[in-house]
Amino acid sequence: DGCGHTVLGPESGTLASINYPQTSPNSTVCEWEIRVKPGQRVQLKFGDFDIDDSDSCHSSYLRVHNGIGPTRTEIGKYCGFGFQMDGLITSKSNEVTVQFMSGTHTSGRGFLAAYSTTDKSDLITCLDNASHFSEPEFNKYCPAGCVIPFADISGTIPHGYRDSSSLCMAGVHAGVVSNTLGGQINVVISKGIPYYEGSLANNVTSKVGPLSTSLFTFKTSGCYGTLGMESGVIPDSQITASSILEWSDQTGQVNIWKPENARLKRVGPSWAAFISDEHQWLQIDLNKEKRITGIITTGSTLAEYYYYVSAYRILYSDDAQKWTVYREPGMDKDKIFQGNTELYQEVRNNFIPPIIARFFRINPLKWHQKIAMKVELLGCQLSIGRAPKITMPPPPQNKNDDKNDDFSDDFIHSVKTSLQTDKTTFTPEIKNTTVTPSVTKDVALAAVLVPVLVMVFTTLILILVCAWHWRNRKKKSEGTYDLPYWDRAGWWKGMKQFLPTKSAEHEETPVRYSSSEISHLRPREVPTMLQTESAEYAQPLVGGIVGTLHQRSTFKPEEGKEASYADLDPYNSPIQEVYHAYAEPLPITGPEYATPIIMDMSSHPSTPLGVPSISTFKAAGNQAPPLVGTYNKLLSRTDSTSSAQALYDTPKGQPGPGAADELVYQVPQSVAHSAGSKDE
Repeated sequence: DGCGHTVLGPESGTLASINYPQTSPNSTVCEWEIRVKPGQRVQLKFGDFDIDDSDSCHSSYLRVHNGIGPTRTEIGKYCGFGFQMDGLITSKSNEVTVQFMSGTHTSGRGFLAAYSTTDKSDLITCLDNASHFSEPEFNKYCPAGCVIPFADISGTIPHGYRDSSSLCMAGVHAGVVSNTLGGQINVVISKGIPYYEGSLANNVTSKVGPLSTSLFTFKTSGCYGTLGMESGVIPDSQITASSILEWSDQTGQVNIWKPENARLKRVGPSWAAFISDEHQWLQIDLNKEKRITGIITTGSTLAEYYYYVSAYRILYSDDAQKWTVYREPGMDKDKIFQGNTELYQEVRNNFIPPIIARFFRINPLKWHQKIAMKVELLGCQLSIGRAPKITMPPPPQNKNDDKNDDFSDDFIHSVKTSLQTDKTTFTPEIKNTTVTPSVTKDVALAAVLVPVLVMVFTTLILILVCAWHWRNRKKKSEGTYDLPYWDRAGWWKGMKQFLPTKSAEHEETPVRYSSSEISHLRPREVPTMLQTESAEYAQPLVGGIVGTLHQRSTFKPEEGKEASYADLDPYNSPIQEVYHAYAEPLPITGPEYATPIIMDMSSHPSTPLGVPSISTFKAAGNQAPPLVGTYNKLLSRTDSTSSAQALYDTPKGQPGPGAADELVYQVPQSVAHSAGSKDE
């Protein structure tokens, strides 16, 4: 009467004292006999040990023996409060006896232990959680029987489980290990999340959990994709049932709960059986053999019809004629799966090992009010190199087995004679409906690449838009007669020979002459000295009266001079404006180049001595432009003692100074030019 939670599997298991983790009662005893395959040995590990040692292990203790029966030999006898046992207790054979004795005591929780074969070197107990391990990723072996009522888990797949959760119990909930068999788990630790959801899966209830510093998930084969019920990949013709619920409501509308309504998350009513008994079934044809690893179920999902299935069996077949009831390996009883506890919640159950079949049936055994459900199957396609089916050895023949066989025959017979025939409609082969491990990696890779590509293309588009906008602004800012900036380089090479430019020696400061310097020069040296200075436009070839230049006039450049962009005025006029390198166009009626006027001023009464002649330019138009050049200024300015108004002669051949057609500035009359006058 001292045995507590106990699951003895073929390769591993869990055992605990009665009432654990509470204080065990007085005067109780329990003995466990453990057997594994011949040729193997047993190892025992304690997760918790708390036995009263007030009488030196006389009345309360735990004793471990090699072997079973009278020939067994003692390995050790243990007691103590909070006793920490390092390492494992290993047997010498494939059989072990564990004996627990509880005498008179006032405290002590008892013990919880796990066992496995010695080839499982990474054995842990059901009490271990992720916080006990520091590695970011590790592999451990979970024993059978870790679905225990005194352990809690929080979270679910795929989000992860809280770090305080039992590793092995969470592994059962996730469907990576079986509670009756145990198994290997591959754990990955990552950063925690603020909230952990709760769910029901594989007869384990996960509770809602608060924020934690870390969480853990499990690495799996990836064969957990949906097989097409919810998505509609499985057509309606491949979903059949034993019977269909149908009736007319008060308004005369006919309500039909057809089998094709049994699609998970489908809006509206579910499938419901016309008769509620243990002989009803829902059948799904996958069109070819597939690996089925789990099932998700809900109830009717309609509040006014509180229908759901709370327990069911699973049958599978390759030809829809001979059916096999699902059993766990080594078990001689049909596996009964826990269904829903209400009509909305999704409940998941996993098949370990997976089912390989084409036809899949659900046989409800318990329900609420009526049999009604929606389902989705989990699994994947069979690989090219198909793994052989896992075959289970037939259990020993006895009367109970004969009864089970009779029940199965009666069950299949009742299915065939139910309201709807068992005929299956064959359709063309369906494409892959699941996500295989490789596809999962591709999806993860695509999830990274797609945002990166979107960002790259967005950046390129922004660059192109900015370039186009900048080009338009640049084009608007260019002059009316400027070349487009993309054509300047090529056009310049062709036009270089026609445009005036400075030579290397003209880069220095222009040579200038004051009035005093010019007055001391000989008459023939004045034009020569003036010609030596580089000008932006060609100098007149002959002398004459100083002329005026229109502001928008163009001069014909000298031959042999190279082109250049705009230079500052070499004559240093204080009011001179610097125009663009390219001259503005002439008026339509004006001449293309200014025509030099040759006039002899040697006989002029006010001409200084030594200056035989000067030149000026003829300008068209009604407006007289300002003087240009140092030489014009030199000849036009008067002495500081001169009158504020200058008198000008009428040019030869001109009607008078009032003529509007052509006007040129003349040298002032009766004004003596002093050689030593200063520029204003």
